[in-house]
Amino acid sequence: MSLGALTEISRYYGKNPDYVLAGGGNTSWKDEDTLYIKGSGISLAEAVPDSFVKMDRKALAMIWEKRYPESNDERESAVLVDLMAARKAGEEKKRPSVETLLHDILPFAFVVHLHPALVNGLTCSQQGEKAAEGLFGKDAIWIAPVNPGYVLSKIVKTAIDDYKSKNGKSAAIIFLQNHGVFVGDNSAEGIKEIYGEIMNKIGVRIKRRPDFSDEKILSIDFQSELQISVIFESLASLAGSAVFMRSGEIAELVKDRASFAPVSSAFTPDHIVYAGSEPLFIEANTSAGIHDAWKECVDKTGRKPKIVAVQGLGAFGVGASEKAARLALELFRDAIKIAVYSQSFGGPLFMTKDKIDFINDWEVERYRANVSAR
Repeated sequence: MSLGALTEISRYYGKNPDYVLAGGGNTSWKDEDTLYIKGSGISLAEAVPDSFVKMDRKALAMIWEKRYPESNDERESAVLVDLMAARKAGEEKKRPSVETLLHDILPFAFVVHLHPALVNGLTCSQQGEKAAEGLFGKDAIWIAPVNPGYVLSKIVKTAIDDYKSKNGKSAAIIFLQNHGVFVGDNSAEGIKEIYGEIMNKIGVRIKRRPDFSDEKILSIDFQSELQISVIFESLASLAGSAVFMRSGEIAELVKDRASFAPVSSAFTPDHIVYAGSEPLFIEANTSAGIHDAWKECVDKTGRKPKIVAVQGLGAFGVGASEKAARLALELFRDAIKIAVYSQSFGGPLFMTKDKIDFINDWEVERYRANVSAR
């Protein structure tokens, strides 16, 4: 049964940090009647057959026949109700990926959606669309920025229908600006071949790769120099836990605010979910200075920062638990990679404010973050 192949390919990519971090990415396999889609927030690296939600494809198809409210909140809530109702008997305790509809409409047995930093160096860059056209020609579709969920699925549905009418075949590669890439094929091996081609074609265009060879990650119980200890204690009192990361690559970014600009906002939804949309950069390295900067940030955004970069020192991941703090640093490190890779395609391109606000306010992503941080 191909559910075994789906499990294998999910773990294959999930265990490779060049492709997947935290609970990011989703995978599926389908036959005529049933779609097997990864559950929301579940790690691909730890996927087992029971990690996938069995969905009734006829019920999913009926969603396209309905009219939903124009309001973002009302529409996504209504779609979620119908999505949950499309689960097959016995699946009631599972929550399907928010991108279930998109997986269902792609005309391939296997669909693997990932967010590799190398790929997002292209999709999160100023000249990404032009570069993708030069690299992949008519073999790929480019989707401009759009909120994930129902709206994204609807726009992709229109794009793949138009592509097929013009080219007489279905596109196996779909790049989503400021998001990632979808790849479809009728075999797991075919998926691997296409991803290999994508990574190779983009890879040869990369002019510089980030250097983390001297990277150090320290937890709060590490007896480090006094200055870092003071910051650890301050951030732990504000957030619950903190983890510190430094390297030559990070040192260049935290020289001053101007140097920090390439990683000062969010590239993709995953970065917002796990590392926050606005990293806090502070010049102060005293307890009082940190508390003041923290309060100012919370008053301005209404949210606690998940990344705190301290001028001349490095970056702290913060969260309610050490796991959450480490996840924040993982995604911040990913953002650094993307910023460096994007230099080969005209420089970094962040998500727009309205798209960032949508993710910050979306219940679906809060759910995913909570599951992954447990």
